[in-house]
Amino acid sequence: MTSATVVTGMGVIAPTGLGSKAHWANTLRGAGAIDRITRFDPEQYPSKLAGEAPDFVPRQHLPGRLIPQTDHMTRMSLVAANWALEDAEVQTGDVDEFGMGVVTASSAGGFEFGHRELHKLWSQGPEHVSAYQSFAWFYAVNTGQISIRHGMRGPSGVLVTDQAGGLDAVAQARRQLRKGLSLSVTGGVDGSNCPWGWVAQLAGGRISTADDPARAYLPFSAGARGHVPGEGGALFVLESEDAARARGITSWYGAIAGYAATFDPPPGSGRPPGLRRAIALAMADAGIEAADVDVVFADGAGSPELDRIEASALRAVFGPHGVPVTVPKTMTGRLGAGGAALDLATAMLTMRDGVIPPTVNVPAPMPDYEIDLVTRCRTTAVSTALVLARGHGGFNAAMVVTRERS
Repeated sequence: MTSATVVTGMGVIAPTGLGSKAHWANTLRGAGAIDRITRFDPEQYPSKLAGEAPDFVPRQHLPGRLIPQTDHMTRMSLVAANWALEDAEVQTGDVDEFGMGVVTASSAGGFEFGHRELHKLWSQGPEHVSAYQSFAWFYAVNTGQISIRHGMRGPSGVLVTDQAGGLDAVAQARRQLRKGLSLSVTGGVDGSNCPWGWVAQLAGGRISTADDPARAYLPFSAGARGHVPGEGGALFVLESEDAARARGITSWYGAIAGYAATFDPPPGSGRPPGLRRAIALAMADAGIEAADVDVVFADGAGSPELDRIEASALRAVFGPHGVPVTVPKTMTGRLGAGGAALDLATAMLTMRDGVIPPTVNVPAPMPDYEIDLVTRCRTTAVSTALVLARGHGGFNAAMVVTRERS
């Protein structure tokens, strides 16, 4: 029998806080972290709100030599990886370097770094462009920098599937563990809150233009008019249960019990969206039925059309009002590839403490969606959670995480 894949460490950087403890405390308080952008002047843009990681000062966490080499997103990733390894009590020097891998997800790469260097190119000339531009912008840079810093030379990679990426990366790491890898750092930390990245996100046509943070991102509600972007996410240490026990670890946050990914058909094809099938396949992979799921962390696109599709999938699988559904990302915004990874972290904290966090600012869902949307903290035993994510262009991912301890 295949050893379970367990999460032995996590590192969180999110608008709701630096570190899993701060993130969880603020999430349970329903502390919305969406506000006017401060990383650049948003006045000339139709959308001016974002979720920004608070008080993140890279030099407080990283060697000074890494600062000029890295984008803001990569600095957050390096710190999250450090925290995940510390949380898992991993001493990388004690593990075979080829037995450790890194799999991360990214939506775009180091856009802020690229924006700055392109500005130098056109305003000052090519001799002023940093040599680090050759890789600091690249969507695989987080994987590369983490693997270099910690001497992780085993099977690694990067997934680029927008919001679904955080789950897809964890699933890829799970595959490598099943092939014999000792451990993997995986998940997603993302964000491109800079003028170049902002224009790219606006081009998708799904960002809210509301100026009131409490009214800007309202998934499943009558007021849904788009989403708010954000930055951050979560990275994890994944191990097989056998490998974790071999180094003396006897408890963990949870087990990655099931996963599936599907792709939506082209518009106008007449074929149904793929989210419902992803849910069914993930539950089958985990060997569970709908009645076994205690909570769903929904994708919550905040677009009426996409919300309706997700609500329909949930209703088809679980029945009307059949399972508690929550969208805690209403506090942070949608964090690109980091969003689903943060939801996965929050799901495991939910299982640990038996509290489902709220979907803030949404007093009630649209009645015809027929979903049990959690709008205030709900205390209940949670042993199995389903996390959903969808990426722009048709990506769907579903992951089942279970509470397993010795």
